Amino acid sequence: MKLFLSVDMEGISGIVDTSYINPDSGVNYQRGRQFMTDDANAVIEAALASGATEIVVADSHNTMNNILWEKLHPKARLLAGSPRDCSMMQGLDGSFDAAMFIGYHTRQGVPGVLSHTMSGVVRNMYINGRVVGEFGFNAAIAGLYNVPVIMVSGDNLIAEEARELIPGIRTAIVKEAVSRTAAICLSREEATAALKEQAALALGNVSAIAPFTNDSPLTLAMEFSHAGQAEMAAIVPHTRYETATNTVYYSTDDPQDLYKTMRAMLNLASEAEFF
Repeated sequence: MKLFLSVDMEGISGIVDTSYINPDSGVNYQRGRQFMTDDANAVIEAALASGATEIVVADSHNTMNNILWEKLHPKARLLAGSPRDCSMMQGLDGSFDAAMFIGYHTRQGVPGVLSHTMSGVVRNMYINGRVVGEFGFNAAIAGLYNVPVIMVSGDNLIAEEARELIPGIRTAIVKEAVSRTAAICLSREEATAALKEQAALALGNVSAIAPFTNDSPLTLAMEFSHAGQAEMAAIVPHTRYETATNTVYYSTDDPQDLYKTMRAMLNLASEAEFF
């Protein structure tokens, strides 16, 4: 069995605010890196015990150089660093049997620990008219490769968001959101046990979870915070700009094309002045 792990940081055990996730100014960032590595290792250990023969771990937060390589389980291969054409999903293809999203968070504008969608410039993101966050967008990418996302870990609210999109997905809930920057966290031991238990259950019944598929071609819609950001994003060829809602549309059935275009739109939009 070949397994892909996309590991973000906001939903990792013990992490509650930006002091754990900001490489430049986070006073708890080095602790956050260890927590992230510990969560990944818990899932890797359970996966190996469940028969996984190849595991690729994609560090998927910020500059994507967070996981402690020297402390990661030696049976896993680490994809680290940026830029990457497909960012959080770089390395995934149709040869994988399943994917798991570790340390994920809820989408922009809804409750949940450190909720956001890709970047602060995004107000909402849609796939074929359905609002999605990073979980939903990345699951749609996996679906284009016919790879099921069988587990997510994070707070109780990302578990709900994931179950709405993928019935039957296993959810390792390692904290309960109190506010966007506060949570009731399981102990390290309890969190490790939850991650291992849910990973084993997911891998024990992979066929029960279908890939998150959508009608083809997929239409990505990105609603930006203001017109200047949308205008910059609309520079990307073959996009369509709806001025009334500051939304830019793009359609394709190629997963790499979709991801690269989304990233290009984000990068351009980020160049626009906020005021």
